[in-house]
Amino acid sequence: MSRRDKFVETINKGYTFKGDYLTLGAGILDNETVTNSFVKVPLKTMNRHGLIAGATGTGKTKTLQVIAENLSEKGVPVLLMDIKGDLSGLAQPSPGHPKIDERHEKIGLAFEPKSFPVEVLTLSEQDGVRLRATVIEFGPVLISRILDVSPTQEGIIAVIFKYCDDNKLPLLDLKDFKKILQYATSEGKKEFEASYGRISTASTGAILRKVVELEQQGADLFFGEKSFEVEDLLRTTNDGRGYINILRLTDIQDRPKLFSTFMLSLLAEIYETFPEQGDSDRPELIMFIDEAHLIFNEASKALLNQIESIVKLIRSKGVGLYFVTQNPTDVPEAVLSQLGLKVQHALRAFTAKDRKAIKLTAQNYPDTDFYDTAETLTSLGIGEALISALDEKGRPSPLVATMMRAPMSRMDVLSSTELNALYSESKLIPKYNQEIDRESAYEMLNEKIKKAEEVKAKEDEQEAREKERKSQSKRSTSRRSTRQNPVVKVLTSATFIRAVFGILKKVM
Repeated sequence: MSRRDKFVETINKGYTFKGDYLTLGAGILDNETVTNSFVKVPLKTMNRHGLIAGATGTGKTKTLQVIAENLSEKGVPVLLMDIKGDLSGLAQPSPGHPKIDERHEKIGLAFEPKSFPVEVLTLSEQDGVRLRATVIEFGPVLISRILDVSPTQEGIIAVIFKYCDDNKLPLLDLKDFKKILQYATSEGKKEFEASYGRISTASTGAILRKVVELEQQGADLFFGEKSFEVEDLLRTTNDGRGYINILRLTDIQDRPKLFSTFMLSLLAEIYETFPEQGDSDRPELIMFIDEAHLIFNEASKALLNQIESIVKLIRSKGVGLYFVTQNPTDVPEAVLSQLGLKVQHALRAFTAKDRKAIKLTAQNYPDTDFYDTAETLTSLGIGEALISALDEKGRPSPLVATMMRAPMSRMDVLSSTELNALYSESKLIPKYNQEIDRESAYEMLNEKIKKAEEVKAKEDEQEAREKERKSQSKRSTSRRSTRQNPVVKVLTSATFIRAVFGILKKVM
């Protein structure tokens, strides 16, 4: 058997499945695309998470686009974190190009331009469906993780939440949270000490400073109502295609804490809300986190631990997480070990450190008779990648260099006119973009403080009147004691005269 025949046999054996699957491209052997040696991924294993990595300009974003399109066609909803702002083109069909036709001829796949159902989401003041969550929905543990507080401060945050729960004070936004922190060591100090123990002013001050830091990254726009319902990420069209939800993050690239806050809250909400899937034939939702290093590089140890825990558990809810980044080393090993599908685009070896990183990356892939993995990693062209997936039984499929298929949608951003048309058709914008600021802890505590001040003012006024009354009574008594009775006055005078005359008689 020739080397080429053996290659085709290996690919066909390792990438032939009974159930539904996504076709990503065709295998490459000795720098030549082997037509009809299709590289596929079983749909049922897409909730096993994955990685799309590679140097800048090697085709990561287009691979993300291809996988999202395929999932949508299979009826699986998708959530894309669009850091660079270049994914909105999914809503329009590809205009086509001779190079696309040439690529697909090599692969052996027909090319059909298509548009896909798209919903644009936002965390900031950009246009799109506004995503929000309340402080109380985060809970004390998650808030503590995000703020990266000490164990003592974490205990104080737990007490704050308990107090609000006991006293029916809704914690909706950050101004509610800041107000209750201030109240605990000022007007409400005695109340807190009586029921929950003494709270240090220094500790609440430290927590407040961390909240202000979070606000400066734009979190005040994220915390509040109306809370986004994660079930709205699972919508499908009438013809059964899954919605591709694009979260535009172009204006928060330099605010990783807000990005991490959102990601963690969303994953926690999904985990709590979605039912257990078991061994399902299809995932419920696939999430792509572009520029994943923004989460991991800036995250605290506590936050990383929380992310790692959720990555391990959320698979059972039918949710797959796909991290898109330049180098696999951007992703912590504890997370990397959980990833089933790995699409590795070319890496560049400009320094000794780069070469060392490439050798380490090569060791993460299955052994192969067809490639020197480390060398192949540096020689892949644009739109080519090394792929390792899981078969239907969860076993690693053969490592194969792949010529990736081209996206069926536009590989460019939408114009302002096209985006406005997309917003006007949205069913979620009317639901979530209305500003709501109902009475919550901030207003209730201010009212409570105002009433307490009014009661105190009345008590002070009553006390002042009582003091004045007593003072007047004392002055009146004093005046009476210095004013003699006329009879007493006469008697006193007569006694004095007799005494004087008695002395004079003795002298005389």
